[in-house]
Amino acid sequence: MPHDSVTMEKIVSLCKRRGFVFQSSEIYGGIGSSYDYGHYGVLLKNNVKAQWWRAMLQERDDVVALDSAIIQHPTTWLASGHLAGFTDPLVDCRTCKLRFRADHLEVSACGRRPSKHAGETDDCDLTEARDFNLMFETTVGPVKEEGSTVYLRPETAQGIFLNFKNYLQFSRKKPPFGIAQIGKSFRNEITPGNFIFRTREFEQMEMEFFVAPGEAERWHEHWLSERRDWYLRLGVRADHLRLRAHGAEELSHYSSATSDVEYLFPIGWQELEGVANRGDFDLTQHAKHSGQRLEYVDSASGDRYVPHVIEPAAGADRAMLAFLVDAYDEDEIEGEARTVLRLHPLLAPVKVAVLPLVRKDRQPELARAVYAELRERFQAEYDEGGAIGRRYRRQDEIGTPWAVTIDHRSLEDHTVTLRDRDSLAQDRIPIARLGEEIETRLRAPWSSPKPDD
Repeated sequence: MPHDSVTMEKIVSLCKRRGFVFQSSEIYGGIGSSYDYGHYGVLLKNNVKAQWWRAMLQERDDVVALDSAIIQHPTTWLASGHLAGFTDPLVDCRTCKLRFRADHLEVSACGRRPSKHAGETDDCDLTEARDFNLMFETTVGPVKEEGSTVYLRPETAQGIFLNFKNYLQFSRKKPPFGIAQIGKSFRNEITPGNFIFRTREFEQMEMEFFVAPGEAERWHEHWLSERRDWYLRLGVRADHLRLRAHGAEELSHYSSATSDVEYLFPIGWQELEGVANRGDFDLTQHAKHSGQRLEYVDSASGDRYVPHVIEPAAGADRAMLAFLVDAYDEDEIEGEARTVLRLHPLLAPVKVAVLPLVRKDRQPELARAVYAELRERFQAEYDEGGAIGRRYRRQDEIGTPWAVTIDHRSLEDHTVTLRDRDSLAQDRIPIARLGEEIETRLRAPWSSPKPDD
């Protein structure tokens, strides 16, 4: 387990206090495992997604983008196996009236005695396990009884497979190539929990990489390395990240190999994303149920085959939570306790704050002018309320890497103080070079100043 100062309780408290994440429908008592993202949460998650898109599209030539519909033809889920097999084993407790996953009883708290696990006490009266389908069902049409039954997608992957033929025709891509998308998915989880780690509505970042059958194993290894390195490049400490291969009993029926990228949360090692070798299962199934040929034909040789698929599937919410946990730190400055998010600057919701030292002597006017220039290039924030130390602390808590202070000297020589969140170093920079200096720092290699455990 981690030895640093972070706990899930501290993360939840910080997220609400600083406007990252709120309980959804809070004025009505909330709704289980449903959350709303506040201003800084929106900015942070957007930055996480932007870095994922950058890694998939801007830094590669072999991946293209897609945004598929949430509600798809119901036969999609028959072909994919979700209608028949997307289930969890469910048990009810007749005593406390709670429901539990039958395969997670050893980590589920008893409703009457939370210090015990479900089923451990004499009072527990559990039903026999039964399969519970995780898909949300609804109807399309003005009258429910006459409408067609459809489902909110439980994963974004199937929308990619449905568009495989379109992409072969318009994108001029041929295997190996990938189709990537980010979007909402929905799963009626029996026991969601641990804040935004497991929710019923969540955002996925998935890519399906189509390869010749004989190259699948090599590309699987390639994407395992790529996806682990993505988290490392964005500052996650190496000793809090690992790859764990699935055992034979864990593998999905279509997968010949799957490994998870796991992070050491305060609740233990948990999955951030899976990288699976899905074989040709999905394209074969959709070809069978649609009557369409979903295969690649080599125009030069005439060879045809159904590509195999390598799938890196990550959660945007889980990734954001991991970055928050890894960045959370507490220290002391001149006898005063400080909470700070040591986020990679590329992920930080706000890149730079502009702070006049005092609210007089023309400092706010100059500070506003500097802020107006910087906000054209970065997500910036202006703050003139309260003592300067308190304003620094507010920015530290939301992870702002740099703060610009306008003081008396600024009015005389047009220089400002640029404060670093992590080192606390304060450098005097000409206003004319301020934007360029921040750009340089933003592009520079960065690693977490937090020590490994």
